[in-house]
Amino acid sequence: MEGIVAEGDAVVVTGSERTLTYRPRQVSVSDGTTVEHESRGGTLSAVWATDLGDRYVEVVHLGHGPDGGELVLVVPDADTVAVGDLASNDPDGAAAATGEWAAAVDLAIGLTRPSTQVLTTGGPISRDDLEAFHQRLLGVLYA
Repeated sequence: MEGIVAEGDAVVVTGSERTLTYRPRQVSVSDGTTVEHESRGGTLSAVWATDLGDRYVEVVHLGHGPDGGELVLVVPDADTVAVGDLASNDPDGAAAATGEWAAAVDLAIGLTRPSTQVLTTGGPISRDDLEAFHQRLLGVLYA
């Protein structure tokens, strides 16, 4: 994961021209650009992309998770996907569990391969862990 550093809830992606800082509900770029979902007062409704110089990144809103407005960061050349809070809160007994949250996690799984590094605010997890989280979330919703 050269040029990608995860610390707490932030993931910093460094390119040759700009640096991007991802947090679960806000992305900022060193050129002053800030991206938030429209439910949080931003202008992003679905997808936003930028070139950091030698690294292309995408930011997507796949659906609301536990708090709403969660963003997902995709760094294709590094085979890395940051899902933030979508898969970091334990869904067991979560009153906020919704079908939209489960759908968002399902879509996030679709952005990964078995080799993908998946980052959450709770730390890195495997794709298998993301799939297991999705199953637990479905269990909370439909058990």
